[in-house]
Amino acid sequence: MILEFEKYQGTGNDFIMLDNMNGQYNWLSANHVSQLCDRRFGVGADGLIRLNRVDGFDFELDYFNADGSKSFCGNGARCGLAFAFKRGYCKNTAYFLGCDGPHEGSIGEELFSVKMKDVSVVHETITKDAVIDTGSPHYIQFKEEINDINVVELGRGIRFSSLYEQEGINVNFAKVIQSNHLSIRTYERGVEDETLSCGTGATACAMAHAHAHDITGKCEIRVDVKGGELLISFERNENDTFSNVYLIGPAKMVYKGEIEMNHGNF
Repeated sequence: MILEFEKYQGTGNDFIMLDNMNGQYNWLSANHVSQLCDRRFGVGADGLIRLNRVDGFDFELDYFNADGSKSFCGNGARCGLAFAFKRGYCKNTAYFLGCDGPHEGSIGEELFSVKMKDVSVVHETITKDAVIDTGSPHYIQFKEEINDINVVELGRGIRFSSLYEQEGINVNFAKVIQSNHLSIRTYERGVEDETLSCGTGATACAMAHAHAHDITGKCEIRVDVKGGELLISFERNENDTFSNVYLIGPAKMVYKGEIEMNHGNF
């Protein structure tokens, strides 16, 4: 079967996009996804997104990690917005469903904004690192310097530790540049490597920073990732919960193409 796709990237996070509003790609399995995302034998991507039709929403954003597992992806959601807008499934705003529930999105000329879920708990480890679920679970460790660290080695050590091995966790290393400016590097589960960007990770790091420095009220934090720049906006409440959380950044189409896939399972 010929599969038609478009490739998008958001600050270096790249995704295969499928228009499944008519259900023509319902047969796609986790094995198919991992083959398509393979950078040597497939199209190559950090993840794959199907736009599905669902009652009560403009669309469902059905996200798969590169290994075929599922989670919510902030940069993928922004790229999904751009894809849906291009296809005419939404206008300047969108109301869509992710695996973690409903989301709102807005479309600008170059920037795409996704409203993330509220966060009610920040866990602290015995080493004072933070663990926050922003639609996908993240472990955040602040360091004086992150340019010269081995992200893959350190990230795998935490991700495959006895505490996190079964469910998996994304691992972020963050550096404070200013009170409203961070730089981060991320090891992503499902990709099992360092990626150029991670939207849910950038959001988690911004929250961990506000938590660690007891910053309350409305916050806007710039987060530099290897693939560009993201803006995180939220309100940190006095009870250490986070609401009105937005992930903002660019999303661009890279190319479109066709690939022949075996319809059956393998």
